[in-house]
Amino acid sequence: MRIETSGHQIEVTAALRDYVNAKFERLARYADGDLDIHVTLRISKPLHKVDAKIVTPGATHFAECEADTMYAAIDLLADKLDRMLDKHKGKQARHHRADAPARNESFG
Repeated sequence: MRIETSGHQIEVTAALRDYVNAKFERLARYADGDLDIHVTLRISKPLHKVDAKIVTPGATHFAECEADTMYAAIDLLADKLDRMLDKHKGKQARHHRADAPARNESFG
């Protein structure tokens, strides 16, 4: 899992980078393979905005959140991505189940 953190008109401090890494480490449980996360931090007065793009094998997810503080925005985004990836993994599990009939079966 790779987490790339960048700032748009804001300096990304070591504390912010460590906080992002700590919050997004829990997303690794949804990855069957590699997981690339690109996080962008920005300040749009008066709110702090964080967006992330997650690239998984077979899908790309994007989410963004705003809050009064940067740390609150990161928390909200991590929760949002957790729900998003859980939903995606559930859909994949239902779609690829073993008892599903094949599309090419003839019914006759």
